[in-house]
Amino acid sequence: MGDDARGPKGPGPLWAGGFAGAPDPGMWAYTSSLAIDRRLWRQDVAGSRAHVRGLVAAGVLEEGEGKLLLEGLAQVAGELEAGAFAFSDGDEDIHSAVERRLTELVGPAGGKLHTGRSRNDQVATDLHLWCKLACADAVEALAGLIDALVGAGRAAGPDAVVPGLTHLQPAQPVLWAFQLAAHGFALARDVGRFQDAGRRADVSPLGAGAIAGSSFPLDPAATATALGFAAAFDNAMDATADRDAVAELLAAAGIAMVHASRLAEDVALWAGRGWVRLPDAWATGSSMLPQKRNPDVAELVRGRAGTVLGRLAGFLATLKGLPLAYARDLQEDKAAAFEAADIVVGSMAAMAGLVAGLEPDRAAMRRDAESAETTAVDLAEALVRDGVPFREAHAAVAAAVRLASSRGARLADLEADELAAVHPALAAADRSVLGVDGSLAAKATPGSTNPSRVGDQLTVLQVAASAARSWSTGFRPTLDLGIG
Repeated sequence: MGDDARGPKGPGPLWAGGFAGAPDPGMWAYTSSLAIDRRLWRQDVAGSRAHVRGLVAAGVLEEGEGKLLLEGLAQVAGELEAGAFAFSDGDEDIHSAVERRLTELVGPAGGKLHTGRSRNDQVATDLHLWCKLACADAVEALAGLIDALVGAGRAAGPDAVVPGLTHLQPAQPVLWAFQLAAHGFALARDVGRFQDAGRRADVSPLGAGAIAGSSFPLDPAATATALGFAAAFDNAMDATADRDAVAELLAAAGIAMVHASRLAEDVALWAGRGWVRLPDAWATGSSMLPQKRNPDVAELVRGRAGTVLGRLAGFLATLKGLPLAYARDLQEDKAAAFEAADIVVGSMAAMAGLVAGLEPDRAAMRRDAESAETTAVDLAEALVRDGVPFREAHAAVAAAVRLASSRGARLADLEADELAAVHPALAAADRSVLGVDGSLAAKATPGSTNPSRVGDQLTVLQVAASAARSWSTGFRPTLDLGIG
């Protein structure tokens, strides 16, 4: 390659062999992805080492050449790990940077590394390895938040009772732990989504080449196994064009952030109603108002949920118009995936810290749970147990509520004769269910807010979080960098 085909500084681009002139600096700056994709260096080195071994096994490289390249790649990895790697202005991306430095270290043999490989299958392989890691990290972070919800629920116990809301109005009394568990089960579904996304990312594209495979006798299944993938690609064109792994990661991230945002909104609501005190370590104050204790963490989680949803929508819009196979539009996958994954892990960790430090005000919770007629349906169901059809019971209790309200009283304050005037069965009904504790105890169904049922739910969540952590540990890729 002549000097006139070089990039802005240093060695020329990997693709510059057929170009007589250098790329315009503006074009170079616009198309270079190094600022974003350099975080893939571990995946790139590991993929390159597996490829070298595959070339040796196929007889494309001699044993000595393979050993030289493996040692050089290990040195490159060591420099990157130590932060001593010197990037060049001519490095278009992390892939070209690694190959450029390898060639500096081992000489012309470095030019053999890319035999039988395209950056198309190279970057797809790096990305699949990274997606596996991202899914494992997300599952671990979700497990941490589930554990925080379980811990807060158990610490609160059966005395922390809040009005469960529908339409933002008091509906029925529930244990605070019951509502915490509800958020936990949503997050447990998110764990499953990331696990599903991870399993579909667990396919190696290495060996697909640019679009059509390779003329060398490579063994994609062997390199897939070496890299810890469950399988190799079935179709080379699909392997280089496919970005489902990123799309599914973004979808799982988007739904998880919606759930985190709903939890964040509840925390802000609980704090605003005085049901919980925000912990010093996970709240902020006002620069002007000395009394303020602001749920900034919760509010930022709500805001960043929108960022992740935007990344999902934007990336799907990028993919929808692309013909097969590779197009440079796909370079946008990494910015979307990296940002979304970072937000998910950071948000779940922040919410875990916030939830773990919440201080419930049981008296305030119970006062609000008892202030509205949240146990009215329990009285109606007591009438049903006495043989009154539910619709009749519903109408009778509603009339009694109206009567109590017109007198500035509570349903529980009405005398037996007043109730009998509304409906004969009301006077004899079991009115113990009108108390918050009686209402909770009356719940019989699995999954209900009955204290014993809530205890069961917290146990299920604890087990689910433990299983999620175990999966995360086992699924996280082990990358061979050659440096120990």
